This record gives sequence, structure tokens and C-alpha cells, in this order.
Amino acid sequence: MSSISARIPDEDEAALEEVSELLGEDKSTVIRKALREGLSDLRVRLAVQQYQSGEISANQAARVAGVSVADWLEIAREHNLTTQLSPDDLAADAETAREL
Repeated sequence: MSSISARIPDEDEAALEEVSELLGEDKSTVIRKALREGLSDLRVRLAVQQYQSGEISANQAARVAGVSVADWLEIAREHNLTTQLSPDDLAADAETAREL
């Protein structure tokens, strides 16, 4: 496992202490969990933005978000996203789904 160091504002340190106590876990574990969840959230947010703008297809959005296509479709529904796909995009996504 890699090791990194980072400086955080005092208010984040206080929040980290509080969450650590609430979870009954050490700060390192809480930081790892927060980083994992935060990175996942950032990936989903980026996929939503790119999909919504029509930059990427549903299949590509699933890859950016780090989820399955089925999970992506659920995320898209939760965010009230409408398809930005052309018929060619749909055909390509269907072909990719058949390969899975």
C-alpha cells in the first residue's frame, strides 16, 4: 500500500476527528474510505457532465464512472438525464452490450 501525506485545514481535521469517533475507526481508515467514496463521486459527476453535454455515450459514461452500463443507466435515471445519443451511438452501445 502506498503512503502519501497531505496538509488539511484545521476545520477538516476537526471534521475528520469527529467522523473517526462516530465510526469508531482510526483516522487513516476514515481518510481511505473518504478518498475512495470521493473519487467515486467525482467519476460519476464527470460522467454525468460529459454525458449530459453529449460528449460521450452511455457506454463511455459507464467507463468514466467506473460502473456497469446497467448501473450507469440507473445513475442517469436518478439524475433525470435524457439520451444524447445518435442512432450510430445506440448501435455501437448495443454491439458492445452483445459482446459482454
